[in-house]
Amino acid sequence: MTTTRLQEHYEKVVRPALMAEFKYENPFAVPRLEKIVLNMGVGEAVNDSKKTTQAAGELMAIAGQKPIMTKARKSIAVFKLRENMNIGCKVTLRRERMYEFLDRLVNIALPRVRDFRGVSPKSFDGRGNYALGLKEQIVFPEINYDQIQEIRGLDIVICTSAKTDAEAKALLKGFAMPFVN
Repeated sequence: MTTTRLQEHYEKVVRPALMAEFKYENPFAVPRLEKIVLNMGVGEAVNDSKKTTQAAGELMAIAGQKPIMTKARKSIAVFKLRENMNIGCKVTLRRERMYEFLDRLVNIALPRVRDFRGVSPKSFDGRGNYALGLKEQIVFPEINYDQIQEIRGLDIVICTSAKTDAEAKALLKGFAMPFVN
């Protein structure tokens, strides 16, 4: 099992800092990253089913893992949506791939976002999970700008084992997440 640069950073820097800040007795009580979920909803899939395949290909390039298709739970006539129709795709990253993705997100993708001032510190859910949305998938270097037909958004949810938002924010700050003050 290989360790990534961010995993080593967590073990050597972030975990001891969190133990001191929140006064944990046990190193296993310190919050850690559990998973990162990437989701790409494709609303245009109702008219053209090939759009979900293109979105899945882009998500696979970004995550390095094959996405699963998300399906409509029920039919909605107004939106021309039928039950079990493919309407998006998602990937759940864990262990090394999760740390590598977070590293690329913080150091490469977020600085490439136009007019970027930082991510909102208010996007925590109350249980220590953080969600952010990107308006365009082209901020990732894996996406070739000339080969994409359409710019799509991307939802990123970072799930941690933290019990409170303050612990989760301190954990993500340890990974250099650029929060707005």
